[in-house]
Amino acid sequence: MRRFNLDALLYCLAWAALALAGWHVGGLKAGLLLSAGLFLVVMPTSALVLSRTGNFKAERAIRWSILVAAGLVLLSFSDLAR
Repeated sequence: MRRFNLDALLYCLAWAALALAGWHVGGLKAGLLLSAGLFLVVMPTSALVLSRTGNFKAERAIRWSILVAAGLVLLSFSDLAR
């Protein structure tokens, strides 16, 4: 039996919270863009990093960095939307 991966759970919860915040701030399109759009960015990037380096720590750092960058973009968008 595999061990429980807390990092994956926290990442999924943060991603879902970001998508819900995008929906709240920018409407349905923003929520969908942060949900499906990030999927189209994060998954190929993770696959590329893992296939080229095999370094899980680098993949995790890049994955979280993309999520943080999307959060900062949402934060600046919400500030401009006021």
